[in-house]
Amino acid sequence: MPAAKSRAVSAKGVEEYKPHITRSIPVPSIINCADNTGARKLKVVQVIGYKGRLRRIPAASVGDEVVVVVKVGTPEVRKQIFHAVIVRQKYPIRRLSGDRISFEDNAAVLITPEGELKGTEIKGPVAYEAAEKWPRIANLASMIV
Repeated sequence: MPAAKSRAVSAKGVEEYKPHITRSIPVPSIINCADNTGARKLKVVQVIGYKGRLRRIPAASVGDEVVVVVKVGTPEVRKQIFHAVIVRQKYPIRRLSGDRISFEDNAAVLITPEGELKGTEIKGPVAYEAAEKWPRIANLASMIV
């Protein structure tokens, strides 16, 4: 599905054309946990790799890595800090074909700092953009939309 690379992008040697996804999950957001690690609700506290502007609140979108704190969950994982990857967002994502897709909730799956998944299954659909960027999430996802 990727579009043909423009000459400028090819010449630079950067990754293929990455469509712009609106960053709709700002830093204090509470989002759902879509895996079976025991966490239920996660609070976004930092966006990894976000380069912002003065006084602009960092925000994340589908496929982004974030640092989260578990707000609701089993006693073993509550109040713990983890890395996570956003797999769903409510705000519509525009695809190259022109159609837009949005999900019922904002959700993430917990990962280790090295990129390994903490859980063994992912509940609900996963956005194609996140699955493309994170192959291990694509392997575990039951449904990729």
